[in-house]
Amino acid sequence: MCSHHHNSHAHSHQHQHHDHAHDRVHAFSWAVFAYMLGLLAFITGLLLGQGSLLANVLYSLTVILSGYHVLSEGLLETWQASYKARRFCPNTHLLMGLAAMGAMLIGQFQEAALLILIFAGAHFLEDYAEAKSKKEMTSLLAMQPQEARLLARDGIVTIVPVQDLAVGDQVQVLNGAQIPIDGRIVNGQAVINEAMINGESIPQEKSVGDRVYAATLNGNSSFVMRVTRLADQTTFAKILGLVKEAQAKQGPVATRIQRLEPVYVKGALLFTALYALVMALWASLSLHELAYRTLVMLIALSPCALAASAIPATLSALSNLAKQGVLVKAGSHLHQVSELSAIAFDKTGTLTQGRPQVTDILLSAEAEKLLAVWVSMERQANHPLAQAIVARYADLPVLDLEVSNQMGQGLYADYQGHSYQVAKPTAFEAVAPDYGRQGREWESQGKTVVYLAQNQEVLGAVALMDIAKEDARQTLDYFKRVGVKTVMLTGDAELTGQVIGQQLGIQSVQAQVMPDQKAEEIRKLMDKHQMVAMVGDGVNDAPALASASLGIAMGQGTDVAMETADVILVRNQLQSLSYLHRLAKKHDRIIWQNIGFSMIVVLALVIMNVGQVSNIALSVVGHEGSTLLVILNGLRLLVPLSSRGES
Repeated sequence: MCSHHHNSHAHSHQHQHHDHAHDRVHAFSWAVFAYMLGLLAFITGLLLGQGSLLANVLYSLTVILSGYHVLSEGLLETWQASYKARRFCPNTHLLMGLAAMGAMLIGQFQEAALLILIFAGAHFLEDYAEAKSKKEMTSLLAMQPQEARLLARDGIVTIVPVQDLAVGDQVQVLNGAQIPIDGRIVNGQAVINEAMINGESIPQEKSVGDRVYAATLNGNSSFVMRVTRLADQTTFAKILGLVKEAQAKQGPVATRIQRLEPVYVKGALLFTALYALVMALWASLSLHELAYRTLVMLIALSPCALAASAIPATLSALSNLAKQGVLVKAGSHLHQVSELSAIAFDKTGTLTQGRPQVTDILLSAEAEKLLAVWVSMERQANHPLAQAIVARYADLPVLDLEVSNQMGQGLYADYQGHSYQVAKPTAFEAVAPDYGRQGREWESQGKTVVYLAQNQEVLGAVALMDIAKEDARQTLDYFKRVGVKTVMLTGDAELTGQVIGQQLGIQSVQAQVMPDQKAEEIRKLMDKHQMVAMVGDGVNDAPALASASLGIAMGQGTDVAMETADVILVRNQLQSLSYLHRLAKKHDRIIWQNIGFSMIVVLALVIMNVGQVSNIALSVVGHEGSTLLVILNGLRLLVPLSSRGES
């Protein structure tokens, strides 16, 4: 396979960036300086007048200085690629290089210089446009912490590079400072702005034992934290790595264009040769005019705009999504998103909050007075249901109780001569009709019921449920509206799954499915719907995420899920999915607009040359102007989409 590794100015046709930014900047600066020298030589030549020997020498200098990178990529890299592949592997710059040298051979020094100036100048502008889209993305995550205040056991603080920190080290974070690494607070408390990680604008209150993340901002108090992850393993580092990975990968259209480039250039050279032959046999042209027309045809067939149709657009879309808290690991996934015909969701932690909450309460007047007893009992339990009840009544006084946890019978405690019990309905043989009827009704709604009893008499009931996220219904409605089938795959009970499914309007619910069964259900969906996405957050979702056409992980999910997925919703917001789908659709439309426009320009320039109404300057302006328009059209994807569903 023919491949080209264009260097120095990193043009979007398929230039691959040098690993060292300094070298790249230096090379680009030299190219700009040489271009300006060439431009000066061209202007001086114009002042000397047409046809003078010195003017032609200056025009030749323009070609060499302003176009050295064009000529090197066109000639040198074609030779290198051909030698490596053992067959002729030309690139688009070869067409321009041959045209410039041909013009000089027939004495058209001024037009050769003008061709190079316009062509190279347009490339510099293209590079600027492409760099802007990449800068937009990288600047989003340019807050990588560099240093940390390492706290030794003797209390001495040392400033060290973040990369030198080890798991278990203690780090001091001053008020107003950036947190250097992931860890947990061991001393002090803080109010931390975590918008960089989760998009939440309201600062989070943190105390001893709470997690803190690298690149987030500490408020107005100092604290000490213990390092839990190395610098290259932090949540921020993973986000940054995913962005870099996405930048390096091209979409399918861009890849296809890159592979077709040598084939197209060969075809263009063959067509130009046939054109010259036909014109020589059938047209009454002088040798000079024939050579000139052949050179114009060579320029007209250059697919510069076509080569720039996809990459700037993809980079702009990835940048836009990163700002919205959506990390896409490769540009190719954007096309997959746009082609989705079905999307499957995990339930717990994805469509729902991932933790139970108190939804209903039925208490007798006596129970109201005894509520502090039951809540104090729950405070000593480590069960999610208990935590939910405690969270609901956090303001109640804490009583000093001795609590026992009996398997199948719930929590027991004795207080002021009475026995108290907190348990599920199955722990009680007899329940008052009102509580029994209400409990059954709640259970029919997929809720978990807990009874509160004094001396075996039920005096109160509480219903709990893992409720749907606020944006879940809106997101699912969007996908149904655009014709994408919605499915829920959950390991939860059938009733619970159906209730949540009905609340959210999900078209199909599959409950009580194990992780391997989730993957199998995904494969069945793909047989029917071709392009299928899976959205999940847990280790149990990883097989399904890997099996789907497109895996999407919630940002607060497990590392396994995020590593397996193709897309990560950093802010844990489901509504980001509809934004992703809308932008992916717009991305595809813009690329096809660019391709169509590029081919129309090539066809128009070819027809104009056949009609002998074109020249070198007009062809170059037409090509490079269309290239800039294509890139600017792609940069429209940097603009955030409206919230009204328009794309």
